[in-house]
This record gives sequence, C-alpha cells and structure tokens, in this order.
Amino acid sequence: MQLIGCRYIQRRTGGLVIWRAGSVMVVFRGTNYQGPPSKLQPADREGDALFVPDISSTDSAIMRSSNVATLSSEKSKLVMRITEPTENMTEEEAEFNSLLDGLGPRFEEWWGTGLLPVDADLLPPKVPGYKTPFRLLPVGMRARLTNAEMTNMRKLAKALPCHFALGRNRNHQGLAVAVLKLWEKSLVAKIAVKRGIQNTNNKLMADELKMLTGGVLLLRNKYYIVIYRGKDFLPQSVAAALAERQEVTKQIQDVEERVRSNSVEAAPSGEDEGKALAGTLAEFYEAQARWGREISTEEREKMIEEASKAKTVRLVKRNEHKLAIAQAKKLRAERLLSKIETTMVPSGPDFDQETISEEERVMFRRVGLRMKAYLPLGIRGVFDGVIENMHLHWKHRELVKLISKQKTLVFVEDTAKLLEYESGGVLVAIERVPKGFALIYYRGKNYRRPISIRPRNLLTKAKALKRSVAMQRHEALSQHIFELEKNIEEMMKEMGLSKEEIENNWSSEEHRPLNNVSKLTQSEDHAIFTESDSEDDYNEEGIDCEAAEDF
Repeated sequence: MQLIGCRYIQRRTGGLVIWRAGSVMVVFRGTNYQGPPSKLQPADREGDALFVPDISSTDSAIMRSSNVATLSSEKSKLVMRITEPTENMTEEEAEFNSLLDGLGPRFEEWWGTGLLPVDADLLPPKVPGYKTPFRLLPVGMRARLTNAEMTNMRKLAKALPCHFALGRNRNHQGLAVAVLKLWEKSLVAKIAVKRGIQNTNNKLMADELKMLTGGVLLLRNKYYIVIYRGKDFLPQSVAAALAERQEVTKQIQDVEERVRSNSVEAAPSGEDEGKALAGTLAEFYEAQARWGREISTEEREKMIEEASKAKTVRLVKRNEHKLAIAQAKKLRAERLLSKIETTMVPSGPDFDQETISEEERVMFRRVGLRMKAYLPLGIRGVFDGVIENMHLHWKHRELVKLISKQKTLVFVEDTAKLLEYESGGVLVAIERVPKGFALIYYRGKNYRRPISIRPRNLLTKAKALKRSVAMQRHEALSQHIFELEKNIEEMMKEMGLSKEEIENNWSSEEHRPLNNVSKLTQSEDHAIFTESDSEDDYNEEGIDCEAAEDF
C-alpha cells in the first residue's frame, strides 16, 4: 500500500519520492519545476483591487453587492475547475469520474485526496414509489459469503476511492437509488462518513441502507461503510423483465385454478349421473357392496388375535437379536479385560510387616484426619502412579491420606489391602468422610525409600483407565442382558408359547403366501426392525459399547 501511495503522489505532483519511512515521504520537485499547470491567471483583476464604498449614495451599495455576488460566483467556478484537473487523470480515473458525475453532485469539502465523492446529503431523502429491488439467486449458489470471499471483498474495497460522503442518519432513499445504479458497474459501494458533524451514527446509516438496497454489509466503522451488492443482485432491466415474467406466470396460474374449480363445481350430466366419482369413498362403498364379502365377528376377532400374536413374535425376535448382540459385546469386553489384567501381578501380604500399638493407631488416625494434603483415588483405581505419590509423600511426612470415591465398603477394603501390600506401609484406619472414604497409612519406623518408587508389577495410568472403562462396560452389558432375558420370558409367558412354537410361527409367517394380516406390512416392519437393530448401541448406562474396539 505504501508503494501504491508513492506512485500516486508521483503521478499527481510530477515529483520524485526520494525517501520514505512509514507514513512520512520526502518528494523532490525536480530541476525543471514549472508550478501547477492549472494556476489561475484571470484577465480581469479589478475585483482584487481595494474597494472603497460611497456611503452617500444608495446606488453604490447596490452596485457593490452585485459586484461581490458576481465575483464570488466566478471564484467558485474557478475553484471547481481547479479541483478537477481532468488532464492529469488516467483512463481508469476518468471512467470513475464520469461514473460519479451521473450519480449526483460532488462533495466540495472533501478532506481526502483523489476524486471528489458524491455528496449523499444533497440527494433526495424520499423517492416516490421506491421499493426494495427484486433479487434472484442463481441455482446451486449459496447466498452467504464465505470468510475468504469476505476478506477478498474488503481488500478490494480498501484500494477503491470513496463513492459517496454521508452525514445524515436517516432518509436515504435517494442514496439507495444511486447505490443501485452504481452496483451495475461496481461490486461494492464505499461510503465515507462525514467528519465534524455531530450525532452521526454509522450503525443507523448502515442498517437503513442494508434494508433499502438488500446488500451485504462488509465493513462499518466511524470512517467508512462498505456494502456489497450480493450474489443475487440483478440489474434494473433484468429485474424488471423477471418481475414481469413472474407476474404473467401468476396470472396464468390463477386463470387455470379458476377454470379447474369451475369444472369441479359443475354437476355431471348424462350417463355419469348414476356413477360415483373415481377415487372417492362412495366408489369404495359401491365396490364393496358389489364384490366384497362381509366379515363376521368371529373372523374379525381371530384376525385381531393373530395380528397381536404376530406382533408379539416380532418383538420377541427383536429382543433375541438384541440379546445376541449384547452377549457378543460382553464377550469382547471380557477378553479385553482379561488381556489387560494379565499384565498386572499384585503383591501378596508381607508376614514380616511392622506393627503399631493401639495408642499409636489412635494418634495416627487423629493426625491423619486433620491433614489437608491428600491423594485422590479415582476411577482408575490402584496403579503405579498412586504408589509413587505415596512414597513422595512419605519423603516429608510419616502419614499419607488417600480419598477413595468408591461407594461400597467391601471394595474400599480390598483397595486398602492392595495399597498396603504394594507400598509396604501400615494401614492405620478407614474412615468415611464427606468426600468418600479416607485411607490413612503410616510409613513405619524402619522406612527406607526404595530404589524404584514406581512398581513394575502394576498397571500404568493409561492401562488402568482402559481397565476401568472395560469393567464399566462389562457391568452395563450384564445389566442390559439381564433385562432383555427378563423381558423375553415375560412375553413368552403372556403368549403361552415356547421357543419352538415361536420359531415355527416365525417361519410360517415368512413363507405363508396369504394371511389375514398383510404380508407386505410384516415384511416392512421386519426390515425396519432389523435396520434399527443393526444401528442400535444397546447402551442403557450412558456408555458407548463400541468404544471397546478403540482400545
């Protein structure tokens, strides 16, 4: 951007940028500098002379005011000529200038460089009969801009000069008309917010312009407002043609609907008077009276009973299918659990363990419960990291307290014994605390820190987590299998059928050509059940049973 600014200054001034640092430039005018080409050389310089009014005559005052008015108008015309040096413009700037000429009057107090933008405040605030332009999105195109497209549009708008300069917050219908005309030749419309005007609100300006034009807001700050015309923008001529086409299509559809409704309301004549209309309930009743056979109450009850029996058989088969899948998953979880537990070789009890007296136990229990520092024992259970942390605690203190989250006291006691065997400490007490169960261990009077404080015979942290997940999955599947078996037994007792009879009914229903219950309905239900069973996770405990394959 700085290089573009240097070229722009050199082209507009005719000088040469000899040094540049940040936003500071040094421009050399050249040895053959002649001054600005459009310098004023007025032929008549009588207006620049000192004017001495004659107070005695009223005619002189009238003449003075007329001379001042003519001089001010001439000076304003000359200033406008100075600000628009068309001879120094490139082809792109000349085309841009001609485009802005057709949009409205220029903003003479423009503070920036380059061409003067259109003064949007001089455009009419209200346009009679103005409507939001008709838009149509091409087929297969997304209306919203992606992040990359938004970035590219902002980069494109940053290099463009301003098209309009706006100072008021409301009543922008004239500006909306000019923006729509600009969009026929430009993708974006860049609007500068006038500086020095009180109570300007760029949010109100942008919201009203977006509502009037239907464009996409790319940028809005206290200096600029940039609006993209959108992918569904249509030129005025194309939009008018499409709107007219839609109106004609709507009229044709209205006429067809009117004719169709008149034909339906008209009564049938001739030989069709005695016949019912095709596809109506009267035609069904007529066909039923001619060729149908009345069904007795016994046959209807028998059909209902057979339908309910077939439905129960389908439910039983579905539950059996679920049971088979759950048993396979349970077997897979058991294999995974056994594979993990083979790497764990827990230590046995030490018969030469140090003992403590009851007084020492009471004292250690009281001190341990008052300790603030503790080790959490989570879902992973006992692994090598827990034993390592116990030895690190025993380096600075004689006691260590662990908090277990287990709910059952039996499991807590098993965990406490395993920790005692692996660490070599003395179990002081197991106490229930608000956070769970507190396990307090004494390191012993003859404690010596082992060379390897992390035992090799226990599981690692990752394997302990896998073991915990596998155990939870196994427990959930066992509960799910128990519930399925219970449901199957209850259904079979209600129907009074054995497994052999269910298999026979199932096979006969599959191969029976005709049945009181629709065979098509049964096949569709069976297909739906089998598809749903193949995609079902059968997990009622909130655990993903398929996650075992990831380990």
